[in-house]
Amino acid sequence: MATKIILPKLGQTMEEGLIVEWNKKEGDPVARGDVLFQLESDKAVLEVEARNNGVLRKILLEPGIKVPVGTVVGIIAEPDEDISALLAEVGGGAPEKAAPAPQAEPTEERGAQQPQAAQVAAPIHPAGERIFSSPRARKLARERGIDLAMVAGSGPGGRIIEKDVRAYLERQPAATPLAQQIAAREGVSLEGLAPAGERVRAAAVREALKAPGAPPVAPAPVAPAPGEVKPLTGVRAIIAQRMAASAHTTAPVTLQSVVDVTEFVKVREQLRAAFAEELGFAIGYNDLLAVIVARCLREFPYMNVRLEEEAEGGGAVIRYLEHVNLGMAVDSERGLLVPVIRDADKMGVKELARTFRELVERARLGKALPDDLTGGTFTITNLGMFGVDMFTPIINLPETAILGVGRIKPEPVAINGQVEIRQRMWLSLTFDHRLVDGAPAARFLQGIMRYIEAPYLLLA
Repeated sequence: MATKIILPKLGQTMEEGLIVEWNKKEGDPVARGDVLFQLESDKAVLEVEARNNGVLRKILLEPGIKVPVGTVVGIIAEPDEDISALLAEVGGGAPEKAAPAPQAEPTEERGAQQPQAAQVAAPIHPAGERIFSSPRARKLARERGIDLAMVAGSGPGGRIIEKDVRAYLERQPAATPLAQQIAAREGVSLEGLAPAGERVRAAAVREALKAPGAPPVAPAPVAPAPGEVKPLTGVRAIIAQRMAASAHTTAPVTLQSVVDVTEFVKVREQLRAAFAEELGFAIGYNDLLAVIVARCLREFPYMNVRLEEEAEGGGAVIRYLEHVNLGMAVDSERGLLVPVIRDADKMGVKELARTFRELVERARLGKALPDDLTGGTFTITNLGMFGVDMFTPIINLPETAILGVGRIKPEPVAINGQVEIRQRMWLSLTFDHRLVDGAPAARFLQGIMRYIEAPYLLLA
């Protein structure tokens, strides 16, 4: 029986999405559980699986077009089934002929082509050599994900001009946008990854990267050209929208204070040494901070709230939240992401550290589940690794507050009339003054500082 392929709602806040790439083409056999296409939501690229067996008879939505969830994007049916009525219902155009029955996949004995190892694209310009290029050439290379080190220049003195980049592109096999993105990131050639006349697909690039001899290192990204204009789309557009909404709808106030982290640093070193072998990674400062902040959100529940419109009467209410879901801001190639550790207050440091790394890995690979990035009740953002001392973070709506964390550095401090060198760190707490007053917010910040200065209190 013919069935519709629906663009799914893969999260509570997802309203629309776009297909990055189809993993199947029209006429391909489909089994339940096969990946049909790659779907990009607000903050993640996800794989959508087939729910029925049959043949992909019709693709109704090409990659790169954003549509609302629930849109019909394709049809699965039997090879000889008449799908005219269904096509007319969904606006798929004129009736099509029945797709040919799928043929058996060639076996190795019949000469099936095995995935070959991805070939490293040999650079024309050696590493470290200055590459001279025109602004138009740099812009085109940036737009198409081309490393200029691979392009031979025909301009004066070997300068790369726009026609050189276009000539390079013409020599490359046709490929889907996702396949081009992966190949550019991994620094491999697309040649030989698809039969003549067919487009190279992302799956073929991934298979080639798994083969022996595949290159492990990605090239450096091409720098933007001066004056380049980049559309505000995708994750960057979502970030812009939400940050502007936060700045315009909240009454933000930021409290900043410096805290002695000497004992905090010692405890972190002890935990790292004790659990590195068991966990396979080192306990980090963010892990300990998450444990402390989650504890304080339980002790100061007025910070774990959100403003909601009352269902009846239209008034606003302050809702005290049952769960402590801690967002941890993460930098990624796709922009700022905030994976959410659910029920963080119920976790020990080892469980929290494992959960955090799983979320971060999925987020940075672009494979975060929609619910990995939603439902937070408080956020921590740490810029200390970039040498930042203090800053003013923006509240991540609909949360009430966010904690900014600066770098740890040794400073001279007067203690009992003597000067000592202590490890110190700045904290910046931004909160919505509509929901919390300054004094209660300061007490919450003091609570966090208390545990940082004396981590053994977490055992109480």
